[in-house]
Amino acid sequence: MTGPAKPRRGPGRPRHDEAEEGPGTQERIRLAAREVFAERGYDKTSVRGVAKVAGVDPALVHHYFGSKDDLFAAAIEVTMEPALVVPAIVGEGPEGIGERLARYFLGIWENPASRAPLLAVIRSALTHEAAAAVLRRLVLRRVLERVAADLDVPDPTFRAELAASHMIGIALLRYVVQVEPLASADPEDIISLVAPTLQRYLTEE
Repeated sequence: MTGPAKPRRGPGRPRHDEAEEGPGTQERIRLAAREVFAERGYDKTSVRGVAKVAGVDPALVHHYFGSKDDLFAAAIEVTMEPALVVPAIVGEGPEGIGERLARYFLGIWENPASRAPLLAVIRSALTHEAAAAVLRRLVLRRVLERVAADLDVPDPTFRAELAASHMIGIALLRYVVQVEPLASADPEDIISLVAPTLQRYLTEE
């Protein structure tokens, strides 16, 4: 005698046992996505490929993260950690915020573990609008606009865009194009030169 039939799942929904694998499952998928996007780039990464690396069903990836674009954003967000970074940058007030922002930005790029996925973002953003949208949302809206807004200054969006253009330009020349002497310069030298400009963007009238 056979037991009762299991309920059928709708399209894109994981099985009940898959959905109940625990809180570690979602983080495992996110870390697998970061690894795969960094290795293959945006264009050659698929939800199925991420699911294989994470050891889960592709339906579970869709269940947690939705589309490939959302998965890409989640993979990069785990590298940048805006929820932790913004309070740390603005928490000590406007004085020295340019240096703290520059130190944070150079720090995540100098770390080999976070550099690879960020390189994938920059390179993909140059050719894919979806990747560019992720970059805008995370770097500009999730980090810089919140920093500028918390400082209560005029035109915070414009100021954030200026700061973003400065730092992304440095990332392109130092880590992607690798223009010398910027590519081999000491990070502390870069911070000391860039911090006053970021400070002016974000705080001066």
